[in-house]
Amino acid sequence: MTTKPELTRRRLLAAALAAGVAAPLAAGRGWAAAPGGPARLTLPRPTGPYDVGTVDLRLAGAPGGRDLMAGVWYPAAADARRHPVAPWMPAAPMRALLADNGFDPGVAAAPLTAGRTGAAVLRTTDRRPVVLFSHGAGGHRSETTIVVQELASHGYAVVTVDSADSYNELTVPADDLPVTPWDHAHDVRFVLDRIEDIAAGRNPDAGRRPLPAGLGDALDLRRVGMFGWSKGATATALVMNQDRRVRAGLGFDGPMQSQPPVEGLDRPFMLMTAEFGRAAEPSVEEFWSRLRGWRLNVQADGARHGAYCDHQWLIPQLATLTGMSAEDRADWIGTLDPSRAVRIQQVYPLAFFDQHLRHRRQRILGGPSRAFPELRFIP
Repeated sequence: MTTKPELTRRRLLAAALAAGVAAPLAAGRGWAAAPGGPARLTLPRPTGPYDVGTVDLRLAGAPGGRDLMAGVWYPAAADARRHPVAPWMPAAPMRALLADNGFDPGVAAAPLTAGRTGAAVLRTTDRRPVVLFSHGAGGHRSETTIVVQELASHGYAVVTVDSADSYNELTVPADDLPVTPWDHAHDVRFVLDRIEDIAAGRNPDAGRRPLPAGLGDALDLRRVGMFGWSKGATATALVMNQDRRVRAGLGFDGPMQSQPPVEGLDRPFMLMTAEFGRAAEPSVEEFWSRLRGWRLNVQADGARHGAYCDHQWLIPQLATLTGMSAEDRADWIGTLDPSRAVRIQQVYPLAFFDQHLRHRRQRILGGPSRAFPELRFIP
């Protein structure tokens, strides 16, 4: 089986910052100056009806006896806007991430998210479905914030997990760490156990920092889904192999390689492929052939590996700041327009989890849509 190198966060940033200007982002959504500091990158706003709250968790006793970081994103109460806005990544690891790639750590400030730190949870009579996220190799839990805050704005509780090879407030990853999709899968299962603690009224945070009001009562652990990018997509399938608490899985361009390999799954799984498509990667085709439940494979024309995560939106902004040529920009993010990529990221993951966790049939999953002509359904 041929192993295709992943486009890691490290490699993407190196290219974006080293290259020489790309066209500004569509609709004027470029970078904005941070008062008294470097240009601040931006994120698109989520489209759902709810404000978004978020809280960081430091969890002790993870596999290997280490601490790891997780985040919970959720629909927030009406007074959420009195709480501080959460950054895409804290300043220290953001600077470390840039410096680790050999560039001025002050070249850009992390974008601000839609999340309000510590805001109370919006109270309803129904609990919220829970969706977990696992990042790619050398990545971090912030890399799909566009998708995460979109789901939260539509009523989901989303849990993002920083695994051992990630940028977070605890560590900066070293090159070539021997971290496998199984390591990510073990981390996610550990975090899911801690989410069960929260639902039972316990606080698993190692520092005993207070949890947002109403968080435990809002979590519906009978409706759990998971998604991941790249290595995290493979980890999603591995978690589902071992843990029937996860009822539906979504993979963003994962190579689907592991030892032992992923077995057949009898629960819904959706592949959003780009460079690791079934025609290009035998391991993805093998995984597809073993699926025994509902399955769907879509692929965006012109997409590169980062098409379904924040890279597709942030790399063009870094390109503008650093003077990257249009040719180099296309080499890293393909020809899929960033604004179109954002709409795909907002619509299709939400539709998938709405159909399989909320049991609301989604017409857009039934076949090609005129609203998304660039998205092909692969039979």
